[in-house]
Amino acid sequence: MRIVGRAFVFGDFIDTDVLAPGPYLRKPLPELAAHCLEALDPGFARAVRPGDVVVGGIGFGIGSSREQAVQALLHLGVGCVLARGFARIFFRNAINLGLPVLCCPDIEVQAGSELDILPAEGRVLDRSSGRVFQAQALPPRLMEILAAGGLVPWLQARRSEPRAPARNG
Repeated sequence: MRIVGRAFVFGDFIDTDVLAPGPYLRKPLPELAAHCLEALDPGFARAVRPGDVVVGGIGFGIGSSREQAVQALLHLGVGCVLARGFARIFFRNAINLGLPVLCCPDIEVQAGSELDILPAEGRVLDRSSGRVFQAQALPPRLMEILAAGGLVPWLQARRSEPRAPARNG
């Protein structure tokens, strides 16, 4: 898996209320996604293109456990989220829904930089500056889940696999 996209850079403690604002939670996903991150960047939802990368600081995804925060990013086509650190539940929701998320403690890029990311290796190349950053590589099982499109598709594929006969004794 390789992700190439422009960086949209945000700071520390980006909470799920900013990713999926409360007043829009009961609206259809396209309407909710249109308000993703608007409190920090009013033009984000209109500017982001498939494959682009959201870059955050520490505590990315803090707040409520709402899956809509990840769903909004996916709907907009975000290819990956890089951050210095994640709220645990956001990280797991992202993997479960098929959005690559990488913890990259030293990430330092400019908005608009073109990033080239290899999640299985944890390699992040900023093509604009030539700098390379080392993120925490995603383990093979999480890469399998992402490749399947999330936890539910991964589980469905596993259920349909032929099983070896059980051994007695």
